[in-house]
Amino acid sequence: MLRNKLFDEKTALFLLVLPGILHLIVFRYVPLFGNVIVFQEYNLFQGIAGSPWVGFKHFTAMFSYEEFYHILRNTLILSLYSLLFGFPAPLLLALLLNEVRLMWFKRSIQTLLYLPHFLSWVIVGGIFINLLSIEGVANTFLGWIGLEKRDFITMPEYFRPILVFVSIWKEIGWGTIIYLAALAGVNPNLYEAAMVDGAGRWRQMWNITLPSLLPTIIILFLLRIGSVLDANVEQVLIFQNPLNRDVAEVIDTYVFRVGLLGSQFSYTTAIGIFQSFVGIVLIFSLNALSRKLTKESIF
Repeated sequence: MLRNKLFDEKTALFLLVLPGILHLIVFRYVPLFGNVIVFQEYNLFQGIAGSPWVGFKHFTAMFSYEEFYHILRNTLILSLYSLLFGFPAPLLLALLLNEVRLMWFKRSIQTLLYLPHFLSWVIVGGIFINLLSIEGVANTFLGWIGLEKRDFITMPEYFRPILVFVSIWKEIGWGTIIYLAALAGVNPNLYEAAMVDGAGRWRQMWNITLPSLLPTIIILFLLRIGSVLDANVEQVLIFQNPLNRDVAEVIDTYVFRVGLLGSQFSYTTAIGIFQSFVGIVLIFSLNALSRKLTKESIF
């Protein structure tokens, strides 16, 4: 009787996770076999079976293409900006929200900050392009204070700051969810003991809150560093134009333009494998370093 009950429970659990497992296999693992076209001169009409084999030709072409290093540099700079300014932003916001004691005010602020996450990049891009245009709000304000108007969207020196700022504005509220959940698990007795010892709010945050968040910070950072060569292609394409393309062309937009529009599927597959290889090396290296220094890791 007990064995039948355990069997039924295991069967029910298996059936519950089966759709997720099938989705993972069909859409994540099966497409990996298509990477074989990186060693072929893939032809859409001949298929994988009929396309000729060319060895490492596409990897050689990728590394011998002079513009590729310029595109790689653009991608790394944009990713560095995102890590430097975008990664700490949700953490800082979560720390600030954690200090708010009026729950109705805290929840209202959280709701307002979550909303931009649910807007598509097309909508967000349209809003900021209009705000930063020659006749937009930003240039109207510059005119009021006697400064020269600037077409921010077409000026290369403003492309990266605008992209990073818009990304932070859109995702900072959503990114705080994990940190706030981690903060909810901190033992309140620690704060009470610190108060008895005379610790102020700053000392409590430095000695209790941040150490409690350290495992979450490390895990999120390791997951983020693995996509250092992946830019948000939708966001970049929206703000990219012929006048700022010199700094706006990143690997993902190059793959979109050459691979999908130019039908060079094998060549862009080689670029994708290169991105994945760099991400895997960074994750394993930094994970090992983190495990050695902080005893925290994702595996």
